[in-house]
Amino acid sequence: MNTLIELRHIKKIFNKEGDQELLVLDNISFDVREGEIIALLGRSGCGKSTLLRVIAGLIQSNSGQVRFKGKTVTQPAPGITMVFQHFALMPWLTVLQNVELGLEALGTPKKERRGRALKAIDMIGLDGFESAFPKELSGGMRQRVGIARALVVEPDVLLMDEPFSSLDVLTADNLRNDILDLWLKNPQRKNSIVLVTHNIEEAMFLADRAIVFDSNPATIRGILNINLPHPRDEQSPEFRKLVDQVYMLMTTEKMPLPQEEEIDLGYRLPDANISELAGLMEILAEEFPDKPIDLPHIADELSLNIDDLFPLTEVLDILDFAEEADGDIKLTAAGKHFASADMLNRKKIFAKYLLANVPLAKYIYDALNKNEDHRIAKKYIAEKLEKSLSDSEIERVLGIITQWGRYAELFAYNDKSEEFNLENPE
Repeated sequence: MNTLIELRHIKKIFNKEGDQELLVLDNISFDVREGEIIALLGRSGCGKSTLLRVIAGLIQSNSGQVRFKGKTVTQPAPGITMVFQHFALMPWLTVLQNVELGLEALGTPKKERRGRALKAIDMIGLDGFESAFPKELSGGMRQRVGIARALVVEPDVLLMDEPFSSLDVLTADNLRNDILDLWLKNPQRKNSIVLVTHNIEEAMFLADRAIVFDSNPATIRGILNINLPHPRDEQSPEFRKLVDQVYMLMTTEKMPLPQEEEIDLGYRLPDANISELAGLMEILAEEFPDKPIDLPHIADELSLNIDDLFPLTEVLDILDFAEEADGDIKLTAAGKHFASADMLNRKKIFAKYLLANVPLAKYIYDALNKNEDHRIAKKYIAEKLEKSLSDSEIERVLGIITQWGRYAELFAYNDKSEEFNLENPE
């Protein structure tokens, strides 16, 4: 099987204000072969979409090389097309005109591009909607237009950036099956698909190989060959075993927490809502009080994907409310204590473990106690995070720590003065 794309030691750095840099991709190397579907799998924000844009030639890496059919990619290359997450249609153009865009850019004669566009529209199930405008279409139909626009140029490599994530479950499932059916109709196909997703089941359902990424920065944690024939039974033991393997890959090693003096963090706080954390602990305490339970089972039972589930399990692990390893999770004694406590005592337990395990929370709390007026500017805390977090990540982390601090009644935040203040100074 011939190689279409080669990635070698890709490194991407985004520049922040001043001289600060944010490493997003680090030492990424793999090949894309003819006729295969590859899923790039990892949590949101880990750099998958950035990597896809590097492959497409839309942005350049700082070091390393992308080669397509033996030639270095330095700009968008004929033969590589991309489907975006949010449709990216021209609202003033009809379905037919949107699909024709790529062919028009390639200089295809009008009669030929009209015929090819109509064929592509029919192929993705939108025959009859040629004259409709995007605002007249549902989300699933608009995404079909985006896919038709990509397919009509007959690309060697189709890049898809979470193409189903903005759709409802039934629409996404239908579109996923239709794309796979189109793909399987040609057994002699030499074209390839590279799909970005954070849905493990989706990756196992579609792909021939899954490349699993770590975060901050994105590195390759593992590459999994998926040797199951299509159509795949998502409930078969073989399929579930592959899903378990991915969960194990993504949870075996944990990013070490910083020492308390390293208050600039060096790690991100997962975005987890208190009520969801409490709900998950209640379920674990009630249904699995004394044994580990695998994460795929929890995800299936609660209909959660990895971006919904992993932040919750990470926070439970960070706070010592649960132990997470090898794709399993089990409540600790502290987690069971929290789950069985009343509202007031839950706040006290949460406060205790928040201060013990999250350096940023303790730093803010200690600083407020030291200051005579028991106040501290948000700007001052933000400056402590600048070394290792982007501006948007600083805002996100401070939003999370504010929510947790309020729930624990350790400190509050005044949005008008942009200051943290001690909840109970006395």
